[in-house]
Amino acid sequence: MDFATIYNTYYDRLFRVSLAIIRDRQHAEDNVQETFIKAFKKQDDLEDMQKVGSWLCVIASRTAIDFIRREKKTKGYPMELYMLDCLGKEAKTDVEAEVGVSFMKEILKETMEDFSMDDQKLLVLKMEKGLKEREIAEALKMHPSAVKSKIHRARRKLRERIDIELSA
Repeated sequence: MDFATIYNTYYDRLFRVSLAIIRDRQHAEDNVQETFIKAFKKQDDLEDMQKVGSWLCVIASRTAIDFIRREKKTKGYPMELYMLDCLGKEAKTDVEAEVGVSFMKEILKETMEDFSMDDQKLLVLKMEKGLKEREIAEALKMHPSAVKSKIHRARRKLRERIDIELSA
């Protein structure tokens, strides 16, 4: 089994399978690498070389599912969401974290300049002030479910803008 040829032939296919499950480019790339490592270790188990593509896809999908399960167990979520959630909390533990939060606040303020006043107000109350949806609803005299959905939409819009700016 010539692994260099197999790697070049099936990398894109395995990446698409991994990305469809994991939905994160870097983790999908890691998943593909882990798939090839597992395949290399188990290459003697493959009986029919005609089925190497489907065999690799099964390994990739199972490895990706295992990754998702591990992430759910550790309740991990992307760093951007963590930064958005903790903007209102002071980072007293180290100066680097304080600078990071301050820098993130500036970026967010610039990104939200053309948002509606309602969206800006909701995001500031949620992220900077650290208020819960119920508290925001009481302060703005709105229904809690309306606050929750508006915050969700505003955050999604914010994330999309940040993704666009980062990819440019």
